[in-house]
Amino acid sequence: MAEVKLIPLEDHIIVEPLEDENVTESGIVLPDTAKEKPQRWRVLAVGEGKILENGQRAPMDVEEGDVVYFTKYSPDEIEIKGKKYLVIRHSSILAKEAR
Repeated sequence: MAEVKLIPLEDHIIVEPLEDENVTESGIVLPDTAKEKPQRWRVLAVGEGKILENGQRAPMDVEEGDVVYFTKYSPDEIEIKGKKYLVIRHSSILAKEAR
C-alpha cells in the first residue's frame, strides 16, 4: 500500500513530534508514562494560506522542516496507518527555531 501524503488546507499545518531524550542529566531513564507531551514539533506540510477578503492568500511564516512551538491546547490529532500527527492553524504557532 502506498504511503499517504497529507495536504493541509488553507492555513493548516501538519506536524510530528521531535523525540526528546529519554534519559535525564543524572542518567535516570524515563519511561514513556513519565514523559511530558513533546514541546518541539517538526513541520511536515504547510497549507497555501488563509484566503483573505480581497481574494488573496495570507503568507505562511513556516515551511516544511521548520521546528515550531505552539499553544498546548490548539492542535487536533489525527492517526493514519498507526502513526499520529497533529494539525494546527497558522495562528496557533508561537515561535519557530532559527535555521
